[in-house]
Amino acid sequence: MNKILEIENLSFSYDKLNVLENINLDILDDDFLAIIGPNGGGKSTLLKLMLGLLKTKNGKIKKYIKNELLAYVPQNTNLNTDFPITALEVVLMGHTPISKQFFGYSKDDISCAMGSLEKVSMQEFADSKIGDLSGGQRQRVFIARALCSNPEVMLLDEPTASIDVKGQKEIYELLKQLNEKIAIVVVSHDISVLLNYAKNVAHVNKNLVYHHLKSIEQNVDNENEHLCEVELLSALGKKQVCCNHTHK
Repeated sequence: MNKILEIENLSFSYDKLNVLENINLDILDDDFLAIIGPNGGGKSTLLKLMLGLLKTKNGKIKKYIKNELLAYVPQNTNLNTDFPITALEVVLMGHTPISKQFFGYSKDDISCAMGSLEKVSMQEFADSKIGDLSGGQRQRVFIARALCSNPEVMLLDEPTASIDVKGQKEIYELLKQLNEKIAIVVVSHDISVLLNYAKNVAHVNKNLVYHHLKSIEQNVDNENEHLCEVELLSALGKKQVCCNHTHK
């Protein structure tokens, strides 16, 4: 396991409003990290700082990856759904520079994009208009666009927002599969990420509290040990699985 991103003593303010204080976080190349916390707690700000969309003022963010580029999947994939663009063209936008897009795509470009669509099981929809796809299908296309840059880590902001339950599970199963080769960082309110998919959790509410889920699972049966919210959720998830198994 190698460190691919390191955050040291990071603080950030919007004017006089202090949003993040003394954030320290390491992300490894096999990580599946869920970033959770209340609205306004600083989750999205932290994500933007990682992506370089906001400039750090106090503290450091070190990236140990090629070109220091992070793949990003935005929260809202319902924007501009009336724009006449196909799924394949959306993915190609993540592979080729804007300057090159005006001169058409090469066979290699198209081959790469189709390969990314295949990884997310959307190759048969390559020629479909993006607006004709379901929310879950659109999210898969945007994940394929991020994959087209051959990333070492992918950051996703609420990837299952406005997607039905079946689609949510399919997205997280896809991310679990992708996590075999790349690191995954998800900002989410979805507790199922915590209980079924994430390896580690960062609770952000101005400060950051880090949780190793495997360590929590080993200690949840110790009645004398205090369990925080994340630990309780993990314990409840574990007990629910046991109960479901018992009733079968």
